[in-house]
Amino acid sequence: MSTETFKASRWTRGNRLFPTCIEITDTAVTRWKRSWFTRNEMTIHLLRVASVRINTGIFWSEILIESTGGTDPLTSAGHRKKDALRIKELIELAQTRQLAPPQN
Repeated sequence: MSTETFKASRWTRGNRLFPTCIEITDTAVTRWKRSWFTRNEMTIHLLRVASVRINTGIFWSEILIESTGGTDPLTSAGHRKKDALRIKELIELAQTRQLAPPQN
């Protein structure tokens, strides 16, 4: 699986200058948010993802990814519905692939 990156819309609150990005890799989910002088990054290993919730509005969706480690959930608002569903699909697919027993 290759890395896929999803960027929140600049039309949504909190994303005007520096939109939030979510990146899905083979092993982790990363959310990063830039500001003028800093970059806030949070990463959760795919095996530690407990649930993925999507709250959809008329145009945009909010994504909430909870971990089993008890840390704060990874949240991001302002994504297109199609992107939110793709993020959830990629996480579930990667988890299934990692938990499957090896083929002989």
